[in-house]
Amino acid sequence: MDDDLDDPQWLSAAAFARAYASGEVSPVEIAEGMLSRIEALDARLNAFCLIDGGATLAQAEASQERWATGEPLSPLDGVPVAVKDLLVTKGWPTLRGSKTVDRNQAWAEDAPTVARLREAGAVFIGKTTTPEFGFKGSNDSPLTGTTRNPWDLSKTPGGSSGGSAAALAAGLAPLALGTDGGGSVRIPASFTGTFALKPSFGRVAAYPLSPFGTLAHVGPMTRTVEDAALLMNELTKPDPRDWHQVPNSGIDYVAALEGGVKGARIAYCPTLGWATGIDRDVHEAVNRAALAFQALGAQVDEIDPPLENPSEIFRTLWFGAAGQYLNPLPDEKKALLDPGLRQMVEEGLKYDLPAFFEATLARGRYGSAMRQWMENFDFILTPATAVPAFGVDRIAPGETDPYWLWMPWTPFSYPFNLTQQPAASINCGFTKDGLPIGLQIVGKMFDDAGVLRAARAFEAAHPEHQRHAPGW
Repeated sequence: MDDDLDDPQWLSAAAFARAYASGEVSPVEIAEGMLSRIEALDARLNAFCLIDGGATLAQAEASQERWATGEPLSPLDGVPVAVKDLLVTKGWPTLRGSKTVDRNQAWAEDAPTVARLREAGAVFIGKTTTPEFGFKGSNDSPLTGTTRNPWDLSKTPGGSSGGSAAALAAGLAPLALGTDGGGSVRIPASFTGTFALKPSFGRVAAYPLSPFGTLAHVGPMTRTVEDAALLMNELTKPDPRDWHQVPNSGIDYVAALEGGVKGARIAYCPTLGWATGIDRDVHEAVNRAALAFQALGAQVDEIDPPLENPSEIFRTLWFGAAGQYLNPLPDEKKALLDPGLRQMVEEGLKYDLPAFFEATLARGRYGSAMRQWMENFDFILTPATAVPAFGVDRIAPGETDPYWLWMPWTPFSYPFNLTQQPAASINCGFTKDGLPIGLQIVGKMFDDAGVLRAARAFEAAHPEHQRHAPGW
C-alpha cells in the first residue's frame, strides 16, 4: 500500500500515522471521508449494522488535538476501526445479529480488544454485521439481512466476521476486529482477499467468554500484514477479566516482521490428510504459494500430518455449546432464530454430557499430537478454505449440502481452533472468475510473531495480490 492521499480509503494504518504526524491530513478529515463513503456505498454491501457519526467524529476530534500537540496515544491514534457486532462496545448496542437480544439495556463496557483500541486513540467507525451469534461461515442474519462480497455482489464475503472483511475490501475501513471460533476471521479474509490472524488462544484477551468457550479467539483483520502487527501491539496488552490470557510477551510485532523465512521448515499440507472437495483453482494457487516460499529460502515439504479427521470432535463441541446456550430461550424467541441456527441447536441437544466430555478429551489428544508433529516444522501451509466465495444467502456452496451445515467446506480452519495455534489467511491469487483465494499459514503455539513474519515475507514478494476489488 502506498501513501496516496488522493485515495485515502486505501491507506494503511501505518500510512495514516505518517500523514497525521506530517499534518498532511487530519483524523477528522479521514473520519468524515470514511463516513461519507459508507453512506454512499454500504447500501450495496450491508457491511455495517451501526453507524454513529457523532461519536465517531468526537473521537476523531480528540485525536486531532493530540496529534496537533505531538502527543498521540499510539501509532493507531485517529485510525478508523470497524468493530464486529459480537464484541461489546460501550455506548453502542451489541445485538449479535439476533432479534433475541434486547437493545434496551445498559451497554456500559468495552470488550478487552475494544478497550485496548479506545486507549490507543483509534476511531470507531461503526459496528459490522455477523450471522446470528457467529454460528456459520457465511454472513446473513435475521436481524441485519445479507452482507455481500465487494469482489462479486452475488457472493458471500464469508463469515462470521464477514461485515468486517467486506468493509476492508471495499475501502470502508482500514482496520477491523473479528472473532474466530471455527475460521471466522480466516474464512472472510480468504473470500475477500484481505488479511486476518487468529492469534494463539490466550494471546488476546476476550470477555465475556464466548458461548463456544475455548474454541473462540479474537483477532485483527486488515489489508496489510504490517497493520495486523500494529493491532497486535495493542490487542495483546493485558486485561484481568480474561482468566485465560497468557502474560504479555512484550514482543513488538511490527519490529518482528523483519527476517523473512530463509531456512524455515515448512510443511505444505494440501489436504491435512483427509480433506476433500477442494476447488481446482484453490489447489493450484496454494500449490504456487508453497513453491513461492521455497523460492524465498524456506525448506518446503509436501506432507500431511498423520492425524485423523477431527470434524466430529469439533461438531460435538460447537453444536453442543450452541444447544446449551440457546435452548433455554423461550419458544417465542427461538422462533426468531435463523432456521439454520435452530437446526444446529436441535442437533446440539443430541450430545449428552458424556459425549461432550469425551470430545473434550479427544480434543486434548488431537491438539497434543498436532503440536508434537509440528516439532519438525516451523509453519504449516494449507488452503484457508476449500472453495472460493459462493452465493449469498447460502451456508454451503453445493445445492445438495445441508442448508444448516458449514463445516464440509472449511476443513482447514476449525482444526486449528481445536489446537489453539496461531493461523492467518493471506491472499495468494484468484480464481479464473476473479475471486480471491486465501493461503493459511499456521505456526507453533504462541509463535504469532512468526506467522506474521512469514505472511509479511510472502506479501512482500507477491504485491500483485494486494489489488482492490474492482468498482470500489
